[in-house]
Amino acid sequence: MRCDRPACPDCLREASVGYQCVDCVSEGSRTVRTPRTIGGARATRARTLVMVPVLIVVNVAAFAVTAIQAGSIVDNSASTLFQDGTLVPAWVSAGEWWRLVTSGFLHFGNYGGYGPVHLLFNMFALWVIGRDLEVALGRTRFLAVYLLSLLGGSTAVMLFGDAGGGVAGASGAVYGLFGGIAVVVFKAKLNPSPVLALIAINIFLSVTLPGISLLGHVGGLVAGALATAALVYAPQARRDQVQIGACVGLLVLMVVAIAVRGAVLDCTADSLGVYCLT
Repeated sequence: MRCDRPACPDCLREASVGYQCVDCVSEGSRTVRTPRTIGGARATRARTLVMVPVLIVVNVAAFAVTAIQAGSIVDNSASTLFQDGTLVPAWVSAGEWWRLVTSGFLHFGNYGGYGPVHLLFNMFALWVIGRDLEVALGRTRFLAVYLLSLLGGSTAVMLFGDAGGGVAGASGAVYGLFGGIAVVVFKAKLNPSPVLALIAINIFLSVTLPGISLLGHVGGLVAGALATAALVYAPQARRDQVQIGACVGLLVLMVVAIAVRGAVLDCTADSLGVYCLT
């Protein structure tokens, strides 16, 4: 034993060389640094996915509720939940702020005659990209990036979109994960070509396919990249404080921008206009 103190056999713990008493084991564990992910989370906890499955369940459950309310999978936009949760800038400026968030969990049941492909595509992308990013950042930080990306997409729609247009979908948040995984790849000094090619392809589809909100996609992408950069490039000496401050600062910036835009919008819109996908 390192301390050379007498100890009963029940108090000894096997070590790489010989045995140690429980006090020596406890003292040694305090001097060993806990392994951290690139985002600063405990590596042992980050390996177990939690947030990605939960977010998928929430999105699917929301879709199921809209389909049940509407009595149809493909015409779910007629449901009460969908009508009350869709992002319509004029209605947000009139006080319905929850639409900024709820719209990110709603999906159209039919697009181009292909059924619920809107939901399926977003959930597949969330699973493929999200599981790697959650492991890299940790649960809490990953959730922060996801929600800030969602709000980033809503902010872009509020600032530059049609005041009477209705927007729904998780793509703003998913594109934020694209931006986040790109930042992680650069930070880890890995080959960024596959990630950048994936982002380029999706941006191209956003531009060329009809009925898709490019604003929501770009807004989510930028917000997700900024939030992730704040997490992975924060100095280790004050990492937690810098990460929290940067994320809160980004949140405040978006909220202020939305509030200013809402103040100048004409809030007399009495129709949804044309729905588009995000």
